[in-house]
Amino acid sequence: MPTVDRWLLPDGIEEVLPDEAARIETARRTLLDLFACWGYDLVITPHIEYLESLLTGAGHDLELQTFKMTDQLSGRMLGLRADITPQVARIDAHTLGAVGPSRLCYCGSVLHTRPRPLSTARSLIQLGAELYGNASCASDIEIMSLMLETLSACQVDGVHLDIGHVGIYRGLVQAAGLDEITEKLLFDALQRKAVDEVRALTSTIGESSIASMLSSLAGLSGSIEVLEQAHALLDGAPESVMAALDDLAEIAQTLSRRYPSVPLYFDLGELRGYHYHTGVAFAAYVPGVGQSIAQGGRYDDIGKDFGRSRPATGFSTDLRFLVERGQVKTVCPAGIWAPYAAEAGLHEQIMALREKGERVIMALPGQLDSDATEYGCDRVLRYERGSWQISKLNF
Repeated sequence: MPTVDRWLLPDGIEEVLPDEAARIETARRTLLDLFACWGYDLVITPHIEYLESLLTGAGHDLELQTFKMTDQLSGRMLGLRADITPQVARIDAHTLGAVGPSRLCYCGSVLHTRPRPLSTARSLIQLGAELYGNASCASDIEIMSLMLETLSACQVDGVHLDIGHVGIYRGLVQAAGLDEITEKLLFDALQRKAVDEVRALTSTIGESSIASMLSSLAGLSGSIEVLEQAHALLDGAPESVMAALDDLAEIAQTLSRRYPSVPLYFDLGELRGYHYHTGVAFAAYVPGVGQSIAQGGRYDDIGKDFGRSRPATGFSTDLRFLVERGQVKTVCPAGIWAPYAAEAGLHEQIMALREKGERVIMALPGQLDSDATEYGCDRVLRYERGSWQISKLNF
């Protein structure tokens, strides 16, 4: 490869320069402290694992997104993590083995073979929180509240929350007894809001009331009032469907009370993560961005392949994207410029200043005091009247 090309990076893989890196690190520390205040314990997972571990359970959908290679020690296939969530699920299910609810959080880089829709990035900084061991909607409310607090901490404006529940569609499909092909066609039609196709597909269902309920899902979207409409249209549905509606109603009431300025949008025909989620699914959006800035939901079967299936709910976001959309600011303290010298007491004075939190930059051979401002210094350390003194730079 020609030398001139050695600075190039693969498409979608980017380096982070000092100013942006400082904002990302400020946000990371702020958010992990926030998570800790809510009782979430930090875990750090490996960047690379055996492929079958990364792609078990909820990880199957990540196969096309995962970089793969051969382990030179064992000969087994390895994968670079494309999602930290399955790794955290393994920790809860196998490593920790907690009996009661456990709260875990994480922040680390992930790599994708392909960028997400409407994006070019393949290298993300995934940040998230997971709550295991409790099946009530109180856990979903806690996770959704924490997600909104996360966005607020990064000063992301204009957030609105989209909420759905895959249990409604799943319960109706089971009651209808649809074959696999028809279910896939109906699923696709609902995602496209193809009302005529949905009506045609449901017309073949023998139970007319269930057919009508499935058909109505295409139009059950809107603000909190749509839940009342859903209760009327889905009256007589299987118990699991009505329980899901009750959960959504409780979530709506609680979030509306806690975050009255955040618009809530419900879409009972939106089946985001249908093969991944088992209950509530949600995503946060802001105006002018065609993709969610944070997302999550319930995935109770995630730990099954690791030997212990526990109720689970959580959310994740790309920290770098969040910082770009928010207003995270860093306050870099002005520094003190120290000379390159061997005088007695200089090193001790520099270390004492650093222990107090001061930013001290020592000049290198050939550098002068006039170079100090280039490095963000507004003061200089000089030996005056028998001791080291700090004075303001005047240039």
